[in-house]
Amino acid sequence: MINGTSFGDLAQSFILQRRGADLKAEMARLNTELVTGQVSDPKAVLAGNISYLADIENDLRLLDSYRVVTAEAQTFTDSMQNALDRIQTSSTSYSQDLLAVANNAVSPVLDQYAVDARAELETVVSALNTTVAGRTVFAGAATDRSAIGDVDAIIAAVQTAVTGATSIDDIFTAADAWFDDPAGFTATLYNGSDDSVLPFRVGDSETVDVPYTADETELREVVKGLALAALAGQGGLGFTADGQREFMTRVGTNLLTAQAGLTALRADVGASQERIDQIASRNAAESLSLDYAEGALLGADPYETATKLEEVQFQLQSLYTVTARMSDLTLVNFIR
Repeated sequence: MINGTSFGDLAQSFILQRRGADLKAEMARLNTELVTGQVSDPKAVLAGNISYLADIENDLRLLDSYRVVTAEAQTFTDSMQNALDRIQTSSTSYSQDLLAVANNAVSPVLDQYAVDARAELETVVSALNTTVAGRTVFAGAATDRSAIGDVDAIIAAVQTAVTGATSIDDIFTAADAWFDDPAGFTATLYNGSDDSVLPFRVGDSETVDVPYTADETELREVVKGLALAALAGQGGLGFTADGQREFMTRVGTNLLTAQAGLTALRADVGASQERIDQIASRNAAESLSLDYAEGALLGADPYETATKLEEVQFQLQSLYTVTARMSDLTLVNFIR
């Protein structure tokens, strides 16, 4: 209790006000520690040695940045895998349906399959031009543009490439040569970059590379098959009915054969997805461990904090009581 008998009224009032302010500040500090579970003055707790704490906080900031990059990598590869799934589902279904009827179908039916091939090609082109967060997935480093030209451009380019070929073998040979020639499909229809997208840095010394583009051989095979099938409708390649059946059967066979390559490509992307998930889990575990370490350094004991808070509240209440009594003190009350 403050002994104010040797102080004047103004000095005594100032002392009481200052003591009240100190107690309020202490109570606010303890309230904050009780709510947050952390001490408010780390330097005092750590005796001024904060280097270890600084290291922990720096590691946590790095892990947080890796968490952002890892999430971006997961979204990117998930979008790529989903696009490949659409391409494989579409081309597999089409080739199976085509092979089921091609040997015995009449020309109008095969013409309809040619129309369907164009629709499936649109699906494939749309999947290859998939974007996520404003970045084109299959365009390599050129993420700001579409990966492949539109369906009309593809069909027109393939038609030009096979012009002059008369037999089925010649047509497929010409198409194969054009799609494999760097001056053909790659230069004409692939809009992306020859350089793959930059690897995702997901750890101190760990990166994940996702180098797959719309110019992959496995994807070119699907585009080629569907484009040739689309050209075969309405006598576009000048076949007889038997020739059209043979041609469409070969297209269906080629498309079905191409599924093995697509499966392998999806497996490669899946391996990247798995690695990203593993690194993300490891980073999360490390971050949690560092959080615990930081909490051990800066954690405030809730029982001790609550006890101190109760003491300060009692002192503040006592101070208010003394202040109130002194404000009512008169000469009559004093000499009683």
